[in-house]
Amino acid sequence: MKKIAFILSLIILISCKNQEPKNSDKTIADSTEKTALPKKEKKDHQIRDIKKAEIAPNIDGDMNDPIWNQTKWYPMDQNWIGEFPDFKDFLGRYKMAWTPEALYILVEIKDDILYDQYKDPLKLWWDDDCVEIFIDADNSGGEHQYNNNAFAYHVALDGNVVDLDSQKKPLLYNNHVKMKRTTKDDVSIWEFELIVYDDTYQEGKANDPVVLSKDQKLGFAIAYNDNDTSKERENFMGSVFVPGEDKNQGWINADIFGTIVLVE
Repeated sequence: MKKIAFILSLIILISCKNQEPKNSDKTIADSTEKTALPKKEKKDHQIRDIKKAEIAPNIDGDMNDPIWNQTKWYPMDQNWIGEFPDFKDFLGRYKMAWTPEALYILVEIKDDILYDQYKDPLKLWWDDDCVEIFIDADNSGGEHQYNNNAFAYHVALDGNVVDLDSQKKPLLYNNHVKMKRTTKDDVSIWEFELIVYDDTYQEGKANDPVVLSKDQKLGFAIAYNDNDTSKERENFMGSVFVPGEDKNQGWINADIFGTIVLVE
């Protein structure tokens, strides 16, 4: 009797095993696989057409190049840090142009005190007077604080260019931005040639710059750190409206950059 019961139990077990779905392993795998989330895309805003220069400007701090007579001024009138300054203390505006090799930027700043308290270019560079240029080669937006998804170039009065590298350390990027500044009374003309690099850029390696072309979109913003002899910067005036309470987002989040479109 025990033998018959054992045989019947064995037959039932084999029958159940044969009825198991053949795709059960795949079903389990599919149920545990994470759903891929779509990549968040930057929403274009402050879209501006930037004219091509048939003759590249001479970087000499002079606004008499032909292209600067054909392009319009844009304001740097967004208060990112500090109180909104009196126009006697600060007034800023800029123009832009491009060639396949580079972006060109002309900045006019009215600032009655030019202050450079730290001679070491890698020490508290944001607390000295400087122009800050934000560039995102593929206009993708997103976080770029310690990576090369985008760049935030701080260009000092003496021409040194600083940004943070992937090791969270300040690094000189003087070969990315060429600058010449001329000052008369309380007005300074800053002229820049900016070589554009994308997110494949690696510090210490050989990197090819981006070749610029018609209809290309780039993320862009520009700002001015103003300090009139204080320990820390007193104002940070940008070119793009930043929503929310914390407006000092440019060095972290490329979503706040405007969008420039290269035209002929």
